[in-house]
This record gives sequence, structure tokens and C-alpha cells, in this order.
Amino acid sequence: MNQLLLACQILPLTALLSIMLSDGSEKKITRISYWFSHAMGISIFALLALWALSGFPRHEYHWFTLYEQDGFSFPILFYLDKVSAAYLFCVWTIFAVIIKYCRVYLHRETGYKRFFQTIFGFVFGLNLIVLSGDIDLLFAGWEIVGISSFLLIAFYRHRPQPVRNALRAYTIYRFCDVGLLLGAWMSHLLFHDSSHFSTLHALFENQAILQDNYSGIFMLSWLIILAASGKSAQFPFSFWLPRAMEGPTPSSAIFYGALSIHLGVFLLLRTQPIWSSEFLPRLVVFGIGLLTVIVASLSEKTQSNIKGQLAYASIVQVGFMFMELSMGLESLVLLHFMGNAFLRCYQLLVSPSIVTHLLRLEGAVDGDFTIVNAERMHFLPSTIRDTLPEVLQNTLYVFALQEGNLERLVKTLLWDPLKRLGAKVKVQGYIQNPWLLGGIAVLLLFALSGFDFAKGVLAFLVSVAMVLASLSAFAQKHSPVKVWNTVALSSFLAGIAVWLMSSAYWTDIMLFLSGIIPAWLLGWWVLEKMLEHENFVASPFVFRAMAETRPRLALLLFLSFLGLVGFPITPAFLGEDLLLTHASDQHPWFALPITITFVMNGVAAARVFLRLCMGRPTEISYVDESK
Repeated sequence: MNQLLLACQILPLTALLSIMLSDGSEKKITRISYWFSHAMGISIFALLALWALSGFPRHEYHWFTLYEQDGFSFPILFYLDKVSAAYLFCVWTIFAVIIKYCRVYLHRETGYKRFFQTIFGFVFGLNLIVLSGDIDLLFAGWEIVGISSFLLIAFYRHRPQPVRNALRAYTIYRFCDVGLLLGAWMSHLLFHDSSHFSTLHALFENQAILQDNYSGIFMLSWLIILAASGKSAQFPFSFWLPRAMEGPTPSSAIFYGALSIHLGVFLLLRTQPIWSSEFLPRLVVFGIGLLTVIVASLSEKTQSNIKGQLAYASIVQVGFMFMELSMGLESLVLLHFMGNAFLRCYQLLVSPSIVTHLLRLEGAVDGDFTIVNAERMHFLPSTIRDTLPEVLQNTLYVFALQEGNLERLVKTLLWDPLKRLGAKVKVQGYIQNPWLLGGIAVLLLFALSGFDFAKGVLAFLVSVAMVLASLSAFAQKHSPVKVWNTVALSSFLAGIAVWLMSSAYWTDIMLFLSGIIPAWLLGWWVLEKMLEHENFVASPFVFRAMAETRPRLALLLFLSFLGLVGFPITPAFLGEDLLLTHASDQHPWFALPITITFVMNGVAAARVFLRLCMGRPTEISYVDESK
């Protein structure tokens, strides 16, 4: 069984690397995807069959420990129970259908190779989430799925709207990463070595644990709910999912109709002993689901395209799952998830055929073509809305047409204040201020002399500078090099702040910086090469299409972007967790600013990559440097 668990992870990753190293011909990519998808299907089928024959046990497999030092460990730990088995079965079935469908649907598509690379990366991350044994490994898969979604939404990179929507979705992902990052830190703080998913049920049977850690568990519950709500497009984050349908239909089916949309539900199922231990978090989950059902049901009626309607229909069903989870109906949720996943996948895959069929009918009819509701033909009210007064009907229609103004609400409460504050921050001016530099030098001398008070004050000032640098990068749009360097500066300041709090953790700081520094230097060099003959255009909506005009540099920039934001391919991913854990052990207040910094840095670096690498080459605007 352990070897089969490993096969579920290794096969999609091997397929990804094989496609990446291929020459890009459709025949080779089709052959690779065919054999690896079948091999993964056989592995999953054998795993589930062996698990069923063993009596459906809760099986945990510790492969090895990736990193361990000073009480912190990052184990590669896999866990199989009925929740992961249900999700794994859906992954196997739906992914096999999608692979077969895409081989025909994307025939002669320019991004054929790019699509299959991304879809196998998505399945690798998804399997990692489903089979993860603790929250750290789950977060690694969470990040991989997020990047895959980001790339697939922007798949049609010639059009600006998919690119903007990719950044919109990634921004929500990064914001909700606050919940998982802080949740991982709090789980280590509260449960120590007992944070494995396999031990949560037994751990929470002890009432003393709940009484001694009531406030911490309460806060951890809120963080989990935040992460789950954002990933599953629940209230108030429902607006991003219909816009994510800009990608190819197969990616919309597997991501936002079937699998990715239900990852928030999976997170709640996996951590159910934590958030369900108190009444208020359960009530909040129920309220989020209820509000989502109301708003999304109304918004669905006014969508002008079939994919938008299916997106809101899927959001509504996930809202019902949130309500079922709050009532403790775990088995019902699993059945509901499987039914909704298969139905939405089918509906999205056949939607292009339905639209084509209707267009042919319209072309064949000599006159007006109108689809009439059968209930209306019998003069019966088809919805509750039809029974309301006309003024209230119009009000509901406008509310639904604006999708509840949820996007404006989130933007007004979260992004606009951060951008206004970041626009006022002049990092270069602060760095060149002699009085500020002199004061920091004096504090540094006292800190090096062993004065703990000076170290504490200096650590606080460096933490403030770290947040201000991230705010500046978040608000800046018109200078990619400045944004890139400011993001790197905030990461360096994070390491310095942790060193001032406790110099004993300098090895962990160096591990973090060993991922940040190479990514920063490589990205800086790439940006200088990309922009050596031109100035950056002032408009925030100009895309440079470097992915087509200079593909090698674009690939290097993408890898640098992943390294700079702490993606799980560099030591920076482990370093983020280490900085968060060690520093907040000494100063708990530091957990929030460093988490917010990592989130804003990710959004700022993603914007640089999108604006430089996406777009249509013929629409690039240049500025004459001689003027």
C-alpha cells in the first residue's frame, strides 16, 4: 500500500517532466499523457482496492523527514482514510476523462504542450493535498494547485481579460493563504508533534486540550474557515470563480466544476475536529454557506454565458456542503461532493456542443429564434421572483446582475487601503535618509553589544520596514525592476528581523535566503535583459508578450518568480515556515506581519510576470528612449 501511495505522487510528476523535456509534438505528448494517466489510474484503483480489502483502515505512511532541527520537522507524510479515498477516486475518474477529451479538443492548439504540463502539475498538487498527512504538506500541494490554476486561467494569453482574471484569482488565493500559513504555525504551537491528521480525532476527545487551549483553537478555526472559503469561492469571495472560466473548457471542468472548487470542503473535512469543537465556528460555516447559496443562486440567473451559470451553480452546491458540514453530516457531504463533481464536469464538457447546436438551430430557422420556458407557456410562475412586486423584482435583478457587489466590497475593504498606503511609502527615500540610517546604526551597535532591549526595538523597526517594503511593491505597477527589488528587500528584512529576535536560528535564516537570493539575482538579470532597449509604459494594462518574443527569458522569469514567492521547489518554502515558527515563538506578534508580507510579495511578483510575459506581440507599445 505504501508503494502505491508513492506511485500516486511520482507518476504525475514524472509525466510533467517527460512532457517538459519532449520536443513538443502532439503525438509524443498524447502518448506520454495516455500511458501516465492510465498508470496513475491503475495505481489509484489498486490502492483503493487494497485499502478496501484491508477493512478501510486509517493508514498513515511516513516516507522520510525532509528537514528537522530544534524541535521543527517537515515530514513527508501520507494519510489515507474515507475522505481522501473519495477524493482520490474522483481525481482518477475525472482526470482520465479530461485527458482523453483534451487530446481531441486541443488538437493543433498553440499551447498544447503548455496545457498538458500544467494539467499534470495540477494533478500532482491535488494528489499531494488529498493524501497529505499534516497541514505543512497540504499547504505545499495547495500552492501547486494555486499556481496551476493561475497559469490555466491565463492560458489564452493574447487576450488581456484572461490575464487580469488570472491575477484576480491568484490574489484571492494568496490572501486566503494567510489562513493556512498562520494555521500551520498555530497547529505546531498548540499540538506540537500531534498535529498529524491521523491523531486529530483522538486528540480532541480529551476535553482538557480544549479547555487549556480554547482561545488558540478558536483562532485556528477562524483561519481554517478563511482558507476554505477563499479556495471554494464562498461568501464573500464568490466573484472570482466565474471569471476563472476564461481558461479552456477542460481546465474549467476539472478545476472549477469538479475538483479544485471542492478543496475548501476537503480542508474542512480534514480539520473537522478543530473547528467543530465549538458552536460559534460551526455557526459561521453554516452562515457562510447560507449566504453563498442566496447570493450565488440569484447571480446565476443573470449570467450571460453558460460557463458562468455553471460556475455559480457549482458555488451554490458547495454552499450547501458547508451547511451540511456544520451539522456534522460528513458522509452526506462526501456523497454530495462526488455527485456534484461528476455532474459539473459533464455539463462543462458538453457546453461547447450545446452552444454549437443552438447556433446551428438559430441559423436554420428563418426568423426569430427564442427559447421559451415550458412553465411560462402555461402561465405559471417559474420562480419565487415572479410572485414578487415589480419594484422588488427589478431590485433583485440589479443585485444579481452586479453579483451582490462582492468584488467591490472585497476590493474596498482589503486591496484599496493597502494600495493607498503602499502608494505613500517611498522606500528609496527612507533608505537614503541619513537620520534614519544613523539611528538604525546606533541601535545595531547596542544590539551587537548584547543589549536585549536594543535588539527588540531594532527587530520591531525592521519588521515595520519589511511590511512597508511589501506595501510599496504591492502598490507599484509601472516599474518591474523596482517592484522586483523591493520584494527581495522585504524578504531580506524578514530574515534580519528574525536574526535580531534570536540569533540562534541563523542556519534557518540562511536556508530561507538560499532560496530567495538566487531567485532575486536571476530575476533581476532577466528583467534587465528584457527591458534593456525600452522604458516601461505607464499604462497598467500594457502587456509585453515576452513569452512569445523571448520565451527563454520568460521561462527564467517564471522560475525566478516561483523562487522569490517561496514556491515548493526552493528552500525558501521551508524557510518561510521556519521563520514563522521560530520568530513567533519568541515574539508572537511577528506572525501576522511576516505572513502578510509573504502574501503581498506573491501578488506583486505575479503582476510583474504577467505584465511582461503575456499579451499579443503585435499590440506591444514601445517608448522611444530618445524622447
